[in-house]
Amino acid sequence: MRTIKAEEISRAVAKLCIDANYNLGEDIVNEYKLAYQRENSDVAKEILQQLSKNAEIAKEDQVPICQDTGMAVIFLELGQDLRVVEGDLYQAINQGVSAGYTEGYLRKSVVNDPLIQRKNTEDNTPAVIHTEIVPGDQLKITVAPKGFGSENMSQLKMLRPTDGVKGLKTFVLKVVKEAGPNPCPPIVVGIGIGGTVEKAALLAKKSLLRPLGVYNDDEKFKNLEQELLEEVNQLDIGPQGLGGLTTALAVNIETYPTHIAGLPVVVNINCHVARHKEVVL
Repeated sequence: MRTIKAEEISRAVAKLCIDANYNLGEDIVNEYKLAYQRENSDVAKEILQQLSKNAEIAKEDQVPICQDTGMAVIFLELGQDLRVVEGDLYQAINQGVSAGYTEGYLRKSVVNDPLIQRKNTEDNTPAVIHTEIVPGDQLKITVAPKGFGSENMSQLKMLRPTDGVKGLKTFVLKVVKEAGPNPCPPIVVGIGIGGTVEKAALLAKKSLLRPLGVYNDDEKFKNLEQELLEEVNQLDIGPQGLGGLTTALAVNIETYPTHIAGLPVVVNINCHVARHKEVVL
């Protein structure tokens, strides 16, 4: 049985919070360039250039890519042969978030009571933590700061099994169209299909961690991702909602078996920065 100290986890999380908010993934930067080459709108081209420049400045000056540094969403893959010592795992995660958002001068956006008092917790905790127990003795931590311009555009629909692919497409396109410029396009569209309500939501969120250009392993869903991306980009919402061919950079689908009577679908949208960083301890 391997052990890891809680303080080591806290340090890693703090670093990931800063890294995710300062340094845009190369897959996204490259997609901006590819989108620029495909675009036929001068306005859209100019915006894509500005987004690329913004990412460069953030990386060079080590400042946040966006003023909304999000709510910290943490995905853990905890090896079953690993034991956390000298502290509690979730406390260690939240201590890391607190340190990262404080030391990195990242905006604190979390309120303690979601409905009535809504008082800021002042250190961006607590994080939203999803834990999966996996074989081995390592801990994989993925930090995905989620801004709410895009999070607010999420939607759930309990489709009927008979709605099928056509019903799914209709719903996804409706969600993106209604979102319009609000999630700061070009967006990444995460779709969770199957399971139960909460499972579909988690699948949609988790799909957003996939590097751009990597498709679903199942050929059927890979084809559906490509079809939906083409149809989304025909909506002419475009970069920042000002028109063009690049409404979305990717459409990612994750699925899970479900009940014979149901077809849960959740659409979760990421803005153009689609932040996430990971480390294995």
